[in-house]
Amino acid sequence: MTDIGDGPFHKGEAVWVMEADGTQRPAEYVGVREVSAWFGGPPTVFILYTDTHSPGVVEVDRVIPRETTRGGGAS
Repeated sequence: MTDIGDGPFHKGEAVWVMEADGTQRPAEYVGVREVSAWFGGPPTVFILYTDTHSPGVVEVDRVIPRETTRGGGAS
């Protein structure tokens, strides 16, 4: 499998996105959003929420591998 943009995860990897209220949403990693490196700001990544099949852009610090987390769940 090939990384997109040399990101912290592999394309298609199952991840959790940590929400502001502490809940976790299941998602699939898509790739690194390069623009944050060019214009400043926190590094961000593209994800696809698997519960709603909708795309998202989130700070990379909010994304963790799904297999290392137990419990949680979609909000």
